[in-house]
Amino acid sequence: MIYACPLCSEPLSLESRTFKCPNNHMFDMAKEGYVNLLPAHHKHSKNPGDSKEMMQSRRLFLESGHYQKLQQQLVATVTKSLADRVKPTVLDMGCGEGYYTAAMAEALPSAEVYGLDISKVAVRYAAKRYNKSHLDHHAHFSVASNYKLPFADHSLDAIIKVYAPCKPQELLRSLKPGGVLITVTPGARHLFQLRERLYQEVRLHEESAEQFAGLKLSHQTKLNYPMDLENGLAFDLLQMTPFAWKASAEFQQELQQARHFSCEAEFNLQVYQVI
Repeated sequence: MIYACPLCSEPLSLESRTFKCPNNHMFDMAKEGYVNLLPAHHKHSKNPGDSKEMMQSRRLFLESGHYQKLQQQLVATVTKSLADRVKPTVLDMGCGEGYYTAAMAEALPSAEVYGLDISKVAVRYAAKRYNKSHLDHHAHFSVASNYKLPFADHSLDAIIKVYAPCKPQELLRSLKPGGVLITVTPGARHLFQLRERLYQEVRLHEESAEQFAGLKLSHQTKLNYPMDLENGLAFDLLQMTPFAWKASAEFQQELQQARHFSCEAEFNLQVYQVI
């Protein structure tokens, strides 16, 4: 384990089912198999992150397989990027219910894969679901903030960032020399048909690669494909996006009742390496 105490940054060691640092700060493992490393004074609300309803919609949509191409491309990119590492440590930041985390753990049996999210609801579900499988020895889940990662300095071989907001300095602090950051951002026409029903004028997503101090962009990949969303699945897709706040009750009901809704998926994957 490479967890660091979120209160004092000292290393955490696991004793029985409790993580403890030299300054005697302690964090118990939940019965589902995750650890909460988000101190109360680091929260900006009582229950930060995705709600139970948002998580359920996200789970239903992801289990439909419409983002499986992204999952497979992401796993292939991670695997290739870590081909020369013997026992790599990988963080999926903003992991939600663990859809990508579990796939990476499955593909990298020698790796220690960490899933982190600020939503306790999502992390509880991820740990309960995946830690009951054969992944339990090398897939670890925690509730924590992307802005203060609970990991020791230079302890991660790779960080995966799918849409997740973050503090760039934390990425560089946590990555090992030569480590990689792999990001997923929306392509120009991602969910265009959904957005054109919400806005009078639809702006294409900005596609310029993000810039991170101390990291250089080494590779980019674009992924584009159509989705035919059946039997109300478009509603679940809407609920897991920020666009849900813009949708009227009438449009939400229309999506819930829609037998078919065609929509584009477009993603940009970028690989950065520590300079």
